[in-house]
Amino acid sequence: MSMPLYILAAGSLKRAFIPLCQQFSASTGIPVKIDFGPAGLLRERIEAGERCDLFASANTLHPQTLLNSGRAQAAETFAFNRLNLTARKTAQTENADWLALLANPALRLGTSTPGCDPSGDYTWQLFTRLEARYPALTLKARAQMLVGGRESLSVPVGEIASAWLIRQNLTDLFIGYAHYAQALENTDDLRILAIPDEFQTRCEYQLALINANAEPLARFIVGPDGQTFLRQAGFLTLDGE
Repeated sequence: MSMPLYILAAGSLKRAFIPLCQQFSASTGIPVKIDFGPAGLLRERIEAGERCDLFASANTLHPQTLLNSGRAQAAETFAFNRLNLTARKTAQTENADWLALLANPALRLGTSTPGCDPSGDYTWQLFTRLEARYPALTLKARAQMLVGGRESLSVPVGEIASAWLIRQNLTDLFIGYAHYAQALENTDDLRILAIPDEFQTRCEYQLALINANAEPLARFIVGPDGQTFLRQAGFLTLDGE
C-alpha cells in the first residue's frame, strides 16, 4: 500500500475536501489523511515541524509565507469564496436588510478570529470598508470573535459555525463564508443575506506544496474533478463558475 499523504486544510473546505480526497484515493490507491482547522494555526503547526505534505489555506498569505521561507515548494490558487451574513429569524430581524441588521446595536455580532483564521481577516476587511462609509457602525468594537482562535469554542463535527452559534444563543448575527448558504437555505430559523459586491472581500484559497509526493493530489484539486467537488460545495472555482 502507498504511504498516506498528510493534508492540513482550512476548516471551511471540509464539505468539499472529504469527498474530493475519497475520490482521489479511490482513483489512485493513495490514502489521504486530513486535519482541518483555522489556516493561520495550521501554518504555525507546519512551521513548528509537523508532518504535512500539502496545505490548503483559505487565503494566499499563509501559503506565500511558507513559500518565501522555503518550507513550501510551490503555491497556487485553487478556489474562491465570498462573505455573507447569517441572522436569527425573528420578528425583529425578518424584514431588515443586511445593513440594518449590522447597524442594530441590540443584535450581537459574531465573527471568526483575525490572525488565526482568514475568515476573521476577511471580515475585518469588510468592516473597514463599511466603517469608512458608515462611521457610526463601529463593527470592530461590537464584534465578538467566537470561533477560529486558539482558545475559541469548538464547533461540533457536522455543524456549520454560523448556524450552531446562533442556535446555541451565543450570537444573533454571524459573518462567514457564503459557500455555506446552500446548506442553510431551507432552514426556518435563519436568514442568509448576501453582501453587495461593492463591499465584498475576494476570498482566495491557495495550496502550498510542502512535499513533492503530494503533487498528484494538488493536480487533482485544480483539475476538472477536484473543481467539481469544490463547485458542488458552493465554492467559486477557477473557471469563474
